[in-house]
Amino acid sequence: MEKHPAKRGNLSLVGFMGSGKSTVGPLLASRLGMSFVDLDDSVAAEAGMGIEEIFSREGETGFRARESEALRREMQGEGKVIACGGGIVLKEENVRLLRAGSLVFYLRMGVDAAVARLRGGEGRPLLRGGVLRERAEELMAAREERYREAAHFEVEVEGRDPGEIAEEIEEIWKRQPILKRSP
Repeated sequence: MEKHPAKRGNLSLVGFMGSGKSTVGPLLASRLGMSFVDLDDSVAAEAGMGIEEIFSREGETGFRARESEALRREMQGEGKVIACGGGIVLKEENVRLLRAGSLVFYLRMGVDAAVARLRGGEGRPLLRGGVLRERAEELMAAREERYREAAHFEVEVEGRDPGEIAEEIEEIWKRQPILKRSP
């Protein structure tokens, strides 16, 4: 990680499913006077179908291609808090885009917290087909290092209120120097 990261035009939230990206993001955007983008919602709107249907029709590969395109599109502008899908960090290209165009925060939690938050797994195609805890452990283990590589900062979310998390991220954001984009 960079020792002294500069503020980029956007702020991105990464982390496992259920870590609170889509809950903390709007709170944070409001506090910072930025717009909020849920990348999964962008993908679904562009596709004209829900995430589950995209997975059903195109598989994870099709979804990931759409997700990468949505990220490229969102990184064109500035002044956004972007809640990324849990698997955004699986592609190296996405990690480069995130780090170059935003200050990236990893919302970190343990597997027990993830399982408690994800009970039911509605709308989460990757959690189907097995015991929830085993799937969550498997996916978290495969992604943990990627989240850390993508992030400029890590924020512990387990057992914390979304407002408290947003406040912590806001304070970190405000302390960062501003990085000017090249024309």
